Amino acid sequence: AAVDIQPACLGLYCGRTVLSVNGSVETYGDCGVCPRGQRTDDNKICRECMGSPDRYDWLYLGFMAMLPLVLHWFFIEWYSGKKSSSAVLQHLTALLECSVAAVVTLLVSDPVGSLHIRSCRVKKLSDWYTMLYNPSPDYITTVHCTHEAVYPLYTIVFIYYAFCLVLMMLLRPLLVKKIACGLGRSDRFKSIYAALYFFPILTVLQAVGGGLLYYAFPYIILVLSLVTLAVYMSASEVEFFKDLLVKKKRLVVLFSHWLLHAYGIISISKLDKLEQDLPLLALVPAPALFYLMTAKYTEPSRILSEGGNGH
Repeated sequence: AAVDIQPACLGLYCGRTVLSVNGSVETYGDCGVCPRGQRTDDNKICRECMGSPDRYDWLYLGFMAMLPLVLHWFFIEWYSGKKSSSAVLQHLTALLECSVAAVVTLLVSDPVGSLHIRSCRVKKLSDWYTMLYNPSPDYITTVHCTHEAVYPLYTIVFIYYAFCLVLMMLLRPLLVKKIACGLGRSDRFKSIYAALYFFPILTVLQAVGGGLLYYAFPYIILVLSLVTLAVYMSASEVEFFKDLLVKKKRLVVLFSHWLLHAYGIISISKLDKLEQDLPLLALVPAPALFYLMTAKYTEPSRILSEGGNGH
């Protein structure tokens, strides 16, 4: 019997598309790039991504969705001023923008009209950077096989950022113009201008470091939550529990950091073994409690005075 011998499909991510299926017999095309929504299997055949994101994938998407929201809140607080009464409404508007953008992004993703998405499983870091693995069989001609092997974890973030930007430009200027009466004319829109800077930065960050962020984001959350909490408490001179209970804003900031810290712990553990992983959440308040209990012993004025008495 004659056997149709095809040349080997070179490259880590090059594959043959299925042209037709006749019973159990499949006809394949030439070796090349897989269509969007497909990736190669072990036999170098392009197959549809029919899986769904696992828990870690959703946690990664949640982290990427939180980045613009946290930056919105930071710059709104930074530019709102102490006397402005518009900060709370701007915070809520930013939350509404990012929430609506997330829902719309899921609805327009395949399958369209559903909050569920189909995806390919991430196997290794190189899956995020297929453009670096285009083969050159004769060292002259390059076979371009760049495609989204981690579909849709790479491009869905760009779609989300685009919706966030559009919704911000539609909603925020009207809100700020009406309610930001406590700010000067030039200061009203500074939080919006800041977003016009950080959205391109976030886009480049995802384009270049998406794969690195996918594996490192739990540790980034833990480190940043600890550092920012320590900086905030030292800058606000938070010393006692009474100080936190009197000023509700500080209590909100503290609980926000605790939520981020818990998110990082859950992302690292993935909650695969609940009986082992859930007790780790009890460590969430530990850094703040340690700071509150030891702040009075590390106060600079006290250290200087004791040093002076020692001499």
